[in-house]
Amino acid sequence: MTRICPKCSYVRKPADEAPEWQCPSCQVAYIKASGEPLSAGYRRHDTPVAKRKSSSAVLKWLVIPALFVAGLYLGLPFWSGKQASTVAIANAAQPEVTLYATEWCGYCAAARQLFDANGIAYTELDVEKSSAGYEGHKKLNGNGVPLIVIGDKVIRGYSEGEIRSSLQPWLNKT
Repeated sequence: MTRICPKCSYVRKPADEAPEWQCPSCQVAYIKASGEPLSAGYRRHDTPVAKRKSSSAVLKWLVIPALFVAGLYLGLPFWSGKQASTVAIANAAQPEVTLYATEWCGYCAAARQLFDANGIAYTELDVEKSSAGYEGHKKLNGNGVPLIVIGDKVIRGYSEGEIRSSLQPWLNKT
């Protein structure tokens, strides 16, 4: 097949030593630009069509198990019983909650409201009116009110996030 360079109109001769895709006269790569079909030996590292298809099949068989394993891994918390342990905690008895407070304190009122709105059973001891409240507050090194005791945990001041995290399984889901 004779080739003619589109740039300089040179007719390629069989004795020319330039690569097949390059014009021997002006050194322009003319096969790529001319739209002529490429010969079978054009590419040095030609991959047969059968090889290309088999590599995509191998890729498919690698991706499918990888997605399956990822699904199992991401679904593990649902099957491992972690929800069951949360349900067991929620069904367990609520820890004892004691609120050391005063009648006039706004944060104490907010703590009362949080407990009442979420169905938390608590014991309130007024540190000004009750000697048991005063002594308990003093024993816990209380510096102010509210002082909230949830089980063994002592929360100094009103911290809704800390209270909610300590009582999470027993809070109403409303």
